[in-house]
Amino acid sequence: MTIAILAKADEAAPEAQLDDFQALYEEHSKSVFLTALRVTGNPADAEDVLQTVFARILDTRPNLDNERAPAAYLRRAATNAAIDLLRRTKTRRETEIDESRVAGSALHVVGSGVTGSVDAAAREERFALKERLRAALAELSAENAELFVLCYLEGYSYDELADLLGLERGTVASRLHRIRAKLQEELSR
Repeated sequence: MTIAILAKADEAAPEAQLDDFQALYEEHSKSVFLTALRVTGNPADAEDVLQTVFARILDTRPNLDNERAPAAYLRRAATNAAIDLLRRTKTRRETEIDESRVAGSALHVVGSGVTGSVDAAAREERFALKERLRAALAELSAENAELFVLCYLEGYSYDELADLLGLERGTVASRLHRIRAKLQEELSR
C-alpha cells in the first residue's frame, strides 16, 4: 500500500477499521490500478487515481459490503477519477495500453482499423489513436465517458451496466450507440 494512504489511514481510523480498509485495499487495489491505467495510459497517473480512490474511501467511509458489490463500486470510482484526471491534464501519455488486458478493445469498437501488427509504424499509429481516444473521452460528459469506459474497457455487459447505473437496457444500448458515433466523428477529424 502506498505511504500516503497508510499515513492518512493511521490518523483517521481505529485499528478495526484499518484492518477492514487494508483487506479492501489488498483485494481491490490491482483492479483499481488496472482500470485507471486503461483509461489514463500512464502508470504514474494510475497510481494517483489509486491513491485518490482509496483516500476518498477513508474520508467518506462508504459501507462497502458484499451487497453493494465493492468491486463494481471501486471500478466505477477508478473510472470517474481517471476521467477527471484526463480532463485536468491536457498533456497526453507516454505509455501504451496493453490491449490484451482490455476487454473488447475500445479502439476496435470505434472503428480504428488497427490490425494488431507489431511493427513500429503500427505501434506508433495505435499509440496516436489511443491518445486521440483519451482526448475525445475527456470531452464527453462524465456519465457518457463512464458508460463507454465501463462497457468497452472494463467489459461490462449492457445488462450489467443497466443494473449498475439504474438504467433500462435499451437506454444503455442507445446511449452507447450515440457515444460511439460521437467518438467516431471525433477520431475521424
